Amino acid sequence: MTRDIHNIVILTGAGVSAESGLATFRGPDGLWEGHRVEDVCTPEALARDRALVHRFYDERRAKLGEVAPNAAHEALAALDRAWDGELLIVTQNVDDLHERAGAKRLIHMHGELKSALCAACGKAVPWDAALPPGSVCDGCGKPALRPDIVFFGEMPYRMDEIDDALGQADLFVSIGTSGAVYPAAGFVQTARHHGARTLELNLDPSAGSFYFHESRLGPASLLVPALVRELLA
Repeated sequence: MTRDIHNIVILTGAGVSAESGLATFRGPDGLWEGHRVEDVCTPEALARDRALVHRFYDERRAKLGEVAPNAAHEALAALDRAWDGELLIVTQNVDDLHERAGAKRLIHMHGELKSALCAACGKAVPWDAALPPGSVCDGCGKPALRPDIVFFGEMPYRMDEIDDALGQADLFVSIGTSGAVYPAAGFVQTARHHGARTLELNLDPSAGSFYFHESRLGPASLLVPALVRELLA
């Protein structure tokens, strides 16, 4: 596995944080924490019922205080500390468990619960508390702060950096993702096009499993530490 591998890109999804007690984005009943995704994660939902959307993410933010990083987060943080080549962890998750485990080379492509975004000036600020509608931006002074979450229909963050890293990767690993949400679902094709070895770690095969050179099935808390030991051996 480690022969000729210098540059690694790792994509993580909801399956990494599920074992810490955080709900996956879309459950088997089509709901996320009892809500339709269309009611809490679109620009139209924000415009239609700002109070509901803000309250939903306030509850998700508060939940972070009840959970902790699991063995998968800890293993990726250990890889970040020890890997002397290039490494980028790209997460679709909006929780802070990667950071709390110690990961540094990290991009939150779908935003962060512990951040607020000004819809007027675009400034993002750290945010730990509740975020009532009408909260004022300290940059422009307008009552325009919203959850710093990339809603469906909005552009994920730092895509140029991600694309550059995928183009230079020797190994692309996807962990705990459905393979159904783009553009992240297309990362495996980009990496493979540029010659990377591709590996999926998932509880069940994803929608894009056939794109990967190899799939390993099981809990992230077991598969990820085993992979990291393999890479660092």
